[in-house]
Amino acid sequence: MKQVKILGTGCAKCNQLADAVKAVISSENIDASVEKIEDIQKIMAYNVLSTPALVVDGEVRCKGRVPSSTELKDLLTR
Repeated sequence: MKQVKILGTGCAKCNQLADAVKAVISSENIDASVEKIEDIQKIMAYNVLSTPALVVDGEVRCKGRVPSSTELKDLLTR
């Protein structure tokens, strides 16, 4: 099972990324757990300065933007 984390302080783009990730996981039947992290100290531990950010299995794969669903599928399945 993949461990997916959405890093963000709760802004509109952070929520948009969370919704998009959940939609791709559901449509592609990806076995993953999704956790939303809003604590700024925990976000800084990933060395992320611009949110939202997507972390998959401990690796930051995207930050500062909301990728397209096609790109999200690639980021979540590689």
